[in-house]
Amino acid sequence: MTTDNRTVQPITVASTGVISSVGQTSGSACAAIRANLSNPTATLFVDSAGQPLMGHCVEMARGWRGRRKLAWMAALAIEECLESLDPDARPNIPVLLCVAEPSRPGRVADLDGLLIRDIQNLLGVRFGAQSAVLAHGRVSVGFALTHAMSLLYQDNGSDSVVVCATDSLISWPSLRVFQEKERLLREGNSNGFIPGEAAVALRLERPSNGAALYVEGIGLARETATFDSDLPLRGEGLAIAIRSALSAAGRDMSQVDFRISDIAGEQYYFKEAALALSRTLRVRKDAFELWHPAECVGETGASIGPLMLVVMNSACQKAYAPGPTVLCHAANDSGERMAIVASYRTQ
Repeated sequence: MTTDNRTVQPITVASTGVISSVGQTSGSACAAIRANLSNPTATLFVDSAGQPLMGHCVEMARGWRGRRKLAWMAALAIEECLESLDPDARPNIPVLLCVAEPSRPGRVADLDGLLIRDIQNLLGVRFGAQSAVLAHGRVSVGFALTHAMSLLYQDNGSDSVVVCATDSLISWPSLRVFQEKERLLREGNSNGFIPGEAAVALRLERPSNGAALYVEGIGLARETATFDSDLPLRGEGLAIAIRSALSAAGRDMSQVDFRISDIAGEQYYFKEAALALSRTLRVRKDAFELWHPAECVGETGASIGPLMLVVMNSACQKAYAPGPTVLCHAANDSGERMAIVASYRTQ
């Protein structure tokens, strides 16, 4: 196992944007997730038995696919995220773009070199020179938040940084592989996920007066007993990431009110979350809720990371969260693990 401890300087979530199958604004998507609504539909693809494969698809005016659809979803999420910002302040904001990891089956080509350019052209703005693409799939947001801290606190740092994730598993190259590996949820296979697609954006700032969601700690680690390995799963990698995030936040697990995870339905990841909890929680809690928004939006790859923070932010603003402090965690098939401790503060 390896770990990466992150020194955290306080940053806050100033505004958000979401494009998903259950809502095409932050408000509508979070309301649907709160109500546990889901909207899977038949895709254009069929399984080996000739039955349509279901997916959480984002409906758009045109039948875009591939990089063009990823760019459009990201542009719409960023546009919502920047609505509250003065138009004169929008150009030259650094954008940290979270996308699928290179090993992900069916990954769209040219994400690293062309996707940011496509999004800029759609929005008609130029992002800051320090914009970057972070290709770590579901754990990308951990790397992006760390990078955002350095951009906000460096000399002559930016006043705002946008973290945006855009991803889709609704393509035949992806679905074919996951179907062959029996990882899709369908009749005869309950141990699987429904593929989805989404884009999510966070505008981050240094703290100021007023209520806000604070990112307090980030932990990154690696699990050797990966999804496809024959090694026994003990949840050690995720536990290390969680301990690192808690340490950076100056907290222990007893001070966390609930959890939000990227789990999309597969037993491996539920088992890992349970094992990691047993390794990190040393006091008895009568209730310790685990939320998993992917139940509503599907397996959305890199997009689930920032979506967890959007859900937390909305839950605290509308006072239905179990408490003000949350642990978010995510895991890649390749072994990367990530944990974030965040807290909603009213002052």
